[in-house]
Amino acid sequence: MATAKKAAKKTAAKKPAAKKSAAKKTAAKKPAAKKAAPAKKKPAAKKPAAKKTAAKRKPNAAFMKAMTPSAMLAAVVGSTPMPRTEVTKKIWDYIKKNKLQDSINRRLINADEKLKAVFGGKGKVSMFEMTKLVSNHLK
Repeated sequence: MATAKKAAKKTAAKKPAAKKSAAKKTAAKKPAAKKAAPAKKKPAAKKPAAKKTAAKRKPNAAFMKAMTPSAMLAAVVGSTPMPRTEVTKKIWDYIKKNKLQDSINRRLINADEKLKAVFGGKGKVSMFEMTKLVSNHLK
């Protein structure tokens, strides 16, 4: 019993000391937080400068290179050589003109006879898969 009383006294003595040290830590943290706040304002001034350099980005030359479409793709977009970006735009114009975009899931394209030849015989193709299939018809 004597050892149990001693152990209880030791833990009771340690508890108030722990509370005081915790109070000191929070008091010490408050002034440090005030000093850190002005330092955050300086990097914010550098961010607008980074946006200006991003606006000067040049387009990739590989996308602007004129590619010759195959005979099957030429039936949809024309036979003149044009960049990949223009080919994609003309395919989308064709899809919208003929209302080939799926009414429920707008990401799917319902291919007609001309597009089936380009899409490798598939009836429905997702818009993300479309560019992959079209790139096979460009030289």
